[in-house]
Formats: sequence, structure tokens, C-alpha cells
Amino acid sequence: MKNNSNFKILWRLLDLVKPLWPVMALAIILGSAGQLAASFVTINAVAAAGKIFSGQTASALIVLLLICAFSRGILHYGEHYCNHLLAFKMLALIRVKVFHKLRLLSPAKLEGKDKGDLLSLITSDIELLEVFYAHTISPIAIACVYTICLLVFFARYSLACALLALIFYALAGIGIPLIFSRFSSRPGQDIRQKMGQISNFMLDSILGLAESLQYGQGDKRKKELAATDQDLTQSRAKLNQLTALQQTLTNLVILLATTSMLLLTSRILHLPFSQSLITASAMLASFGPVSALSALSTGLTETVASARRVLAILDEEPVVEENAAGGKPAFSSASLEKVTFTYPDGGRPVLADYSLTIPKGKIIGIHAPSGSGKSTILKLLARFYDVQKGQVAISAVNIKDIETSALRGLESYMPQETWLATDTVENNIKLGKAASREEVVACAKMANIHDFIMTLPKGYDSLLGENGNSLSAGQKQRIGIARAFLHGGELLLLDEITANLDALNEGIILKALKEARSGKTVVLVSHRLSTLAIADQIIALPSRE
Repeated sequence: MKNNSNFKILWRLLDLVKPLWPVMALAIILGSAGQLAASFVTINAVAAAGKIFSGQTASALIVLLLICAFSRGILHYGEHYCNHLLAFKMLALIRVKVFHKLRLLSPAKLEGKDKGDLLSLITSDIELLEVFYAHTISPIAIACVYTICLLVFFARYSLACALLALIFYALAGIGIPLIFSRFSSRPGQDIRQKMGQISNFMLDSILGLAESLQYGQGDKRKKELAATDQDLTQSRAKLNQLTALQQTLTNLVILLATTSMLLLTSRILHLPFSQSLITASAMLASFGPVSALSALSTGLTETVASARRVLAILDEEPVVEENAAGGKPAFSSASLEKVTFTYPDGGRPVLADYSLTIPKGKIIGIHAPSGSGKSTILKLLARFYDVQKGQVAISAVNIKDIETSALRGLESYMPQETWLATDTVENNIKLGKAASREEVVACAKMANIHDFIMTLPKGYDSLLGENGNSLSAGQKQRIGIARAFLHGGELLLLDEITANLDALNEGIILKALKEARSGKTVVLVSHRLSTLAIADQIIALPSRE
């Protein structure tokens, strides 16, 4: 995302509120009325006291005071309810937008990103936007409406009173925030960046806990975490110091405004003492909304930094644009035609002017040492990336011209690392497609994982831990194979599917694959020739080293 100003960032956040404008408008109306009611509690109290001390009847003012006090509570509740309803709905909307964007960016744009940093963005960064939606939009609008009403009130006594009030309102609500926003922007960005670094560090540390213990790296990791946390603490301390200084200056402005109003009305305008006291009290009581604006300059700093990170993700352009209106050809063959491909991070081409034909109904084995581009061929066939030259085709149709969802339906892709959700065994297999228990069991038997599943406490209803951490690598891989079988694509793209299996299980899986493919086309990638024994044709790729 371009280096947008804070104003542009906030404007973009505001633009997202369009579906909820009525809720925001209601919050502004209720909030403005509530602030006016709160101010007139003070004004009526002073006016009533003046009448009582002078021996006059103040019953009407007392009744009005009670009405204002009671109304203030109801209006304040209504404002907060609307603001938080708006905020929580907006956070849900933004989470959906970010998740949708991450799905479009995956896998190409996300392969090099820190998972901990992404986790921090999806959780804490989006959560911080609540400050803007619940505590920024309506307070700014309320402050504007409220200020206009108070200026009219002061103008009833004298235009000079209204002008004086306007000067101090502008100083507290605009001048001070603008000055401090310049100083607090950098600490706020540092805090969000370091929060992402800590999240990524913690995620890495948890995943690598066994290795840290094995190699005695615990103390080193603790020191690294402490150093990062110390940097975060220093950034927070800078922001807190700025916040405290700003609050002090704002309070000083309020005192100066109240004193100036009292001197203006009593010494210069020579208003009666009761009126001078009312205007001075009104001045003192009227800075609530303006003070809230003043606090926004530092309070919004982290929010703006979080918004910048969230909008940067939303602005990311995917490497591959999905095709929603392309063709839906029946599968007859697949091919790479004079393909040249280099990964987005640069470097030399992984494939250069490379061609490959995959006829229907055959098992094509691709054999090569690591780093030779064999997994890349599968990613190109699955259209996780687009080639720079040449074309990848299904049934003689460029896959760019095929509807993406139809392409995914034609193919069953299984990567080297099998991902498992924190869910039941059955639901993990059914990620391939919605299916009955009988279909799931049949595919599990073909993958030689059924017998193991039945030893689990609840069988297919057993809950797997995070990424199946209670399973061995081979068990996870066999669940992934069952998932690919269940998906039922006519073109099976299998990347090192037996890499974590012993010779016995490898033989069982390969035998099941050969028997269960039912005329399907299989592209089987492996660096082990034993895995490719079932292939009708083996293609060897040269080493890139």
C-alpha cells in the first residue's frame, strides 16, 4: 500500500461504514443530545443556585435540571449502544474482507509471510479498529454539533463570548491534537510492528519447543524475547509520555478558557455576576466532547498503525486472478507448453522453455532431486501461479481461460505437507467434499488409515489437535490421501505422498492408488524411484544445481 497520510487511512475506514450509516447517525444524534443535557445540568444548577441565593423561586429550573440529568443517562446509554453495535458489526465485516483477501492471495502471496505477524493482524490489529468505530467517528461529529450549539448559547450573552469560546475550542480540539499527532505517529507504528514480531517469535518458539529444549536454546530464546519486549516497552513509554503531556496541556487550556470567560464577562462586558457565573460554568462544563477529540491524537496512533497494516493486506494484488466466468471443459489431457517460470521473489527460472504432456488415464511419474522444479509443475497445473511464458493447458484450453472453481473441481491436489484442522477425523477428510460416512470410510480404507482411525477413542468422531499434532507424519499424510481420494478430481496431483511412510505402507498406498484411480489421470512427484514404480511413464527433470 502506498504511504498514505493518517487522514487518508481514517477516511478509508470511514468509507467502509456506508452499510451502517443509519446506526452511526443515530449515535451522533443521541450523543449530541446527551452532551447538551449534561452541560445544562451544570448551567441550570448554577442558575437555580443564583435564584435561591437571591430569594427567588427556582422550581422550574430544578425540574429542568432533573429532566436533563435523567435524559443524560438514557441518551448516553443509547449512544454507547449504537457505537458499539456499529463497531462490532464493522469488525466482523472487516474480518470477512481480510479472510476473503487472504484466500485470494493464497498460496503464492502468503508463502513468504510470517504466520505470527498475520495472526497478529487478523486478531489484535483488527480488534484495535474498534477504537475508531466506537470511540472516534461519533465523538468527532458530536463535538462539532455540540460546539455549534454552545457557541449559539454564548452568543446570546455576547458575540465576544462566542468568539472566545471558539478560540479555546479550536486550540483544545484541533491545535493540540494536530501537534501531538506528528510526534505520536512513529511510536504507534513501532508498537504495532513489534507486536507482530512478538507474535511471530512466540509462534516460532512454540512450534520449535522440542528443538529448543534438545539443543539448549531456551535461555537464548528468552533473551531474544526479552530484548524485543524491551523495545516494545520503550515505544509504549514514549506514547504514554506524549499522552500524559497532551492531557496536561488540554487541562491547562480548559482552566485558561474558564478564567478568561469569567474575566471577559465580569470585567470587560460588565455582565451581572449571575450571568458571568453561568457563562464561566458553561465554559468549564463544555469541554467534554472537545477533550475527547484532544485525546484522539495519541489514542488513535496505534489504531491508525493497525489500520495501515490491515488496509495493506486488502490492497495486496494476488499473483493469480481467479476466473469466475471461464469455460468448464471436460478433462481429456493436461500439458505444459514451452513454459518459463520464475517465482515472484526473483532468481533464475525454475522452468525454462519446458514442455510436458499428460495423457488421460495414465500415471505420470516425475522424478528429480530436491529443488529441480517437480513440485512447481504441480503448482502450475493447479494454477497457484501463472507462468511468465508459454501456457499450461487442460483439454487444450489455457487454464487462465477456465473457471477457477471448475479447475479446482477437475483436480485433486495434495501437497508435501498435509494440513489438518482442529476438528474431527471425518470432517478433516470431508474437506475434500461433502460426503456420507460410508464414502469417508471407503476413502480411508483406500488410504490405509481406516484401521488406525478405529483405534481412536471416538473413531471418525475423534477430535484432532492443532494441525494433527497427536498424529505421526505418516498418519497425517494418509488422512490427506483419503481427502484427495474423496475429492474425486479427474486429475490427481500428488506431491511426495509417501515421503513419510515406511516401505510397507508405501506399497499399500501405491497399490490402492493404482486400483482406485478408476481411469483417473495421476501426476505423481517423488525423488524416490520406489514410489514411481506404478507409473506408466517416468519423466526425469535435470538438477538445477
